[in-house]
Amino acid sequence: MPDRAAISRLLEWQVAMGADEAILDRPRDRLRPKVSGVRPAAPAAMPPVAPTVMAPPATTAPASAMLASAREMAAAATTLAELRAAVEAFDGCSLRRTATHTVFADGNPAAPLMLIGEAPGADEDRIGRPFVGRSGQLLDRMLAGIGVTRAENAYITNVLFWRPPGNRKPTPEETAICLPFVWRHIALLRPKIVVLCGGTATATLLNRTDGITRLRGRWFDLPVPGIAMPVLALATYHPSFLLRAPAHKSESWRDLLSIQSKLNSLK
Repeated sequence: MPDRAAISRLLEWQVAMGADEAILDRPRDRLRPKVSGVRPAAPAAMPPVAPTVMAPPATTAPASAMLASAREMAAAATTLAELRAAVEAFDGCSLRRTATHTVFADGNPAAPLMLIGEAPGADEDRIGRPFVGRSGQLLDRMLAGIGVTRAENAYITNVLFWRPPGNRKPTPEETAICLPFVWRHIALLRPKIVVLCGGTATATLLNRTDGITRLRGRWFDLPVPGIAMPVLALATYHPSFLLRAPAHKSESWRDLLSIQSKLNSLK
């Protein structure tokens, strides 16, 4: 007898990886015993099926209208609670329809240090908080090395508030539609330092086409709508990249020491 629990876990893993539809029109019975020398009967011919007319997506407004709506909702938020409510109410990003939770932020809103990553992963989508999986645990250990914790002096969020299916890379349209909320997020918090974790966050907020390996470790003046003076920003590797390429941890450690030095100088 097949292990039903194992099959269930396999199906859950496939869905988590983005395989949420079957390729064949009918399941293949792989447990059916094979009969030697006998050719299996050809399947009965399927009757012709009329072409299916796809219904329009739930969001039919043009992308420009959705972007205008995001800007209007973000600008109307005068507190962090209002911004969170606006993000949760926003339906202009298609990722929301496939996500389990809206993943807004975690940490101390009064912290001098704000870290911005790419998007929630499977664990974050399930729990509803950013950076709680393996990469988040690594990030916590890295920050602890310079005396920083979420509870006391760090605030963490992402460019996207919803998980892309299968943890795929976000599209430019998806990051653009969420960007007004990210800018307002920074403006309301007014951190002393923003750390851009990974290529997506760095490219989106700095509007640069250079890869993260070229920008990592460099400090930038980040102009933020709603704040008179630019905010100090540092580009660094995403913790998930360090899990795949641990040889680069020494570079990230140098970035952490640079952050520690800046924080001490701004006290």
